[in-house]
Amino acid sequence: MPRPVIAIADSVFPTLDPAKAALKRLDPEIRMAKSSAMEDILEVARDADAILVTYAKLTAELIKQCTRCKAIGRFGLGVDNIDLAAAKEMGITVTYVPDYCLHEVSDHTMALLLALARKIPFSNKLVQEGRWEMPAVVPIYRLAGRVLGLLGFGNIPRTMVPKAKAFGLKVITHDPYVAAEHLKALDVENVSFDELLARSDFISVHAPLTPQTRGLLNGAAFAKMKPGVMIVNTARGPLIDQQALVEALDSGKVAGAALDVLEVEPPPKDLALLGRDNVILSPHTAFYSVDALDELQSKAASDVARVLSGEPPVYPVRMP
Repeated sequence: MPRPVIAIADSVFPTLDPAKAALKRLDPEIRMAKSSAMEDILEVARDADAILVTYAKLTAELIKQCTRCKAIGRFGLGVDNIDLAAAKEMGITVTYVPDYCLHEVSDHTMALLLALARKIPFSNKLVQEGRWEMPAVVPIYRLAGRVLGLLGFGNIPRTMVPKAKAFGLKVITHDPYVAAEHLKALDVENVSFDELLARSDFISVHAPLTPQTRGLLNGAAFAKMKPGVMIVNTARGPLIDQQALVEALDSGKVAGAALDVLEVEPPPKDLALLGRDNVILSPHTAFYSVDALDELQSKAASDVARVLSGEPPVYPVRMP
């Protein structure tokens, strides 16, 4: 029996050893694309039995040329870089890892919220400049009793709830698809989108990126928010209309924003969000820890191995 061929479309990892260990039982031939360009991916994937992908775009045109492919495994939570309709048409099982960095992203989200609310980066900047000036950072408000609105109530925001409640925050969410038992278990109220905008002192974005959620926080949404609201986004950059956010910051409607993701990454040097004392930016690092990346590789590769062995995957993507 010939060895299965597994193509790696792209990788951001220092080593692929955890993935290779999970695939070892197949004794596969592993091929690495020299770039994420379609022609380079096809060079290794056209006759592959499976593809593992991180950020590279697997378009319908590309997928339909991979006539032997039985599985596509995403090293990540979302699958917006994979044409799911084309994969379904080709009979390809798509898998992902929806639970690999729950602690990391929820920790990072809380860290951004706290740093924003307590104005820690701005305070540090002042002191580093030789300015020991408490009046320069006022006002700062108590966290306890304020409302945190979670847009989306998947695994990450559910992991965040007890961390937020430990600081005395009241947590509400807007998620039309969440099961009632998840809300009950964490004592979180599910409200309409407009109600969440109107009630929240902090809004943390955790929705998946779809055509319906792109630009979810736009000018109309910002207009419905409380004056002085603070925004945190560790999900996907395009969920927020950045120009509308800039305008809301300029008007004072939004008191601050902390973003781990942007519409364009890396951002252009003239990005209007740069250089603002009330904006915190981190370079898409919320997911990261050494432990999380090992877990991610192992789980993604293990599911591909299952599919190629005729076993059901643990984390199949619900196909359109």
